[in-house]
Amino acid sequence: QVQLVESGGGLVQPGGSLRLSCAASGFTLSAYAMSWYRQGPGKERELVASISQPSSSATNYAESVKGRFTISRDNVGNTVILQMNNLKPEDTAVYFCYAIHFVTKRDYWGQGTEVTVSS
Repeated sequence: QVQLVESGGGLVQPGGSLRLSCAASGFTLSAYAMSWYRQGPGKERELVASISQPSSSATNYAESVKGRFTISRDNVGNTVILQMNNLKPEDTAVYFCYAIHFVTKRDYWGQGTEVTVSS
């Protein structure tokens, strides 16, 4: 079965950290550009971070998370990681993993993992 599965969400206090993982099954992530999106309560889905093909591994971040979040690939584990540090209440959202193939543009969404930042 072809799918993306996110994990690692939860409740954390402001200033804390979480590590989100996006695991692929049924396909190889190294052939895909990968992104993390989030959708906060009452908000539209927004791009948080992206990473391009492994040969360049160029990354891109939303201004609101620069310096706090890091996206990376684990090609051995066929996963993509979002390390989130110094979390703020405004980071509260459901976080989604997204994959798009470089050539065919076939794409996949995960089901999301919920992150709540609150004291």
